[in-house]
Order: sequence, then structure tokens, then C-alpha cells
Amino acid sequence: MSIVWVILGLILLVVGGEFLVRSSVALSFKLNISKIVIGMTVVSFATSAPELLVSLQAALDGAPDIALGNVIGSNIANIGLVLGITAMISPLAIDHGFYKLNWPVMMLLSIVLYFFLQSGLVLEFWEGAALFASLIIFLIVLIRSSAKDNSAVDEVDDSLQQTSNFKIVIWLLIGGAALYFGSEWLVRGAIDMATSLGVSERVISVTMVAIGTSVPELAASVIAALKKEKAISLGNLIGSNIFNIACVLGLTSMIQPINVNSPEILTNDIFWMLGFSAVLIPLVFLPKKFELGRLKGGLIFVAYVVFLFSTFAK
Repeated sequence: MSIVWVILGLILLVVGGEFLVRSSVALSFKLNISKIVIGMTVVSFATSAPELLVSLQAALDGAPDIALGNVIGSNIANIGLVLGITAMISPLAIDHGFYKLNWPVMMLLSIVLYFFLQSGLVLEFWEGAALFASLIIFLIVLIRSSAKDNSAVDEVDDSLQQTSNFKIVIWLLIGGAALYFGSEWLVRGAIDMATSLGVSERVISVTMVAIGTSVPELAASVIAALKKEKAISLGNLIGSNIFNIACVLGLTSMIQPINVNSPEILTNDIFWMLGFSAVLIPLVFLPKKFELGRLKGGLIFVAYVVFLFSTFAK
């Protein structure tokens, strides 16, 4: 029955996330917020809502390993699984903003998270507040530097400008309810599954739960690559990783401190996350600059498979 709860939870999170994104963008248009701000803040916050609800629900339910594992595992999956498979299908071009802003911020936040967790084996309120404050600063810098860039604007659906107030309210209610029940069922299913399989909650969260929350992004990226359309940008994936640490863990720990129950999170998982993040720089510059081709994508994906096997083997 645990697998049923996990699947139902993931389906509801996908549905809830979609309705929340649409309602948030439509509401932003009503409030006369510019498209560049909508694309970089409203859409980003809304797409991080499923991970936020899962981590918050897990922390409140006394399952901090799922709260941490969900974020760390998702960050690993975004690079190893989503980026790896997409690059194998269609090579990705990389812009200069990747190493000038996005990548340094992601690495800095990843390292800061490690030291925050290592220092007291808990992510406390003020640490979460510092992470969230860094996100606000990052977004301000990003919006200013991207004023002439249309990539964020391209993500905003213009048709949502015509949405009625009634539809917005209905979408918000559907999205909120789906995210609430989806996160509750997914956490419950993950805890039950870990018990029945005889593995830790941490193992389930950094693998199955993390892959589950990355499936919508993976599906969209693969479809775009197969159609030879503009596939995901590396910047979007890096941005998602930044949001996972600064927004999801930041807000969650401000509401409920997150304890480190499994030492493997600090001795294994977070180093995999740091490794996948760090390796992007040599891959981007060598041997062919500013392109992630099929060979590089294959290497990243193989490394992700090794991560999965090593996690279950321990």
C-alpha cells in the first residue's frame, strides 16, 4: 500500500504544482507585475512549492531525514538525471551567466548548507533565515542583470492575462489542496516504504522521492529535446537547485528546525551533491567550451546511476 501512497502523492504534487503556477502567474498579471519579475520569482517560487510542502510536511511529522534527503536528492537528480539524459538526447549550449552568477551562488549555498548542518547537526531558524535572505539578494541581482534577457519572459504564458478572478481562486484552491494532500501522502508512503523494505527514510528520500519530484522537469526536458525545441537551460536547473536550498530548506527550518538524524547525510549524500555541482565547471570548459554534449551527458548520468547503487548498497 505504501507504493500507492507514494504514486498518488506524486500525482497530486504534479497537479497541484501546475495549478499553483498558473494561478500565481494569472494573479501576478492582475497585480501588474512585470513579466521579467513573474518569470524569475513567481514561477520559480510556485514550481518549488511541491518540494517545499514535502520537506515541511516531513519536518512537522518528525521525519527530518526526508526533509533533508528530498532537497539533497533533488539537487543531485536535477544534474545527474535531468541534465544527463537531456544532454544525451540533444547537446546543450551554455551561456556566460552560468559561471558568472548561477554556478557560484549554487556552490556557495551548497557549502554553507554543509557547514550549517555540520556545526550543530541541526538547521535552525536563524540559519534558515540566512539562506532565505541570500535567495532574495540573488533574485534582486538576477532580475537587474537579466533586464535585457527574454529567457524568463519566455516562460510566462501570455494567455493567462485573460484569466478571470473566479478561475484564479478555483485554481488556487485546487493547487493548494492537491499540494497539501500530495505532500502528506508522499511522506506517509515514503516512511511506510522505508519500513517495509528495511532501509532508512534517508535512502528512500534521496532516491525515490527525489526522482519523483524531478519527473515533471525530466519529462518536459526530454520532450523538448526530442522535438528539437529549445531544451532546458542549465541556468534553470541551477536556479532550481538554488531555490531548493535557500527557499525550501530555508523556509522549512524557519518553521520547524531540521535535525540531522542520519550521519550518512553529512558523510555521503551532501558530498555527492557538492561533487555533481563542482564537476559542471570542468565539463563546461573542457574539451569543447560552453557545450554539454552527449558524451558529457552520458558521464553525468553514469555517475548518477553509481550514486543510486551505492546509496542502496550501504
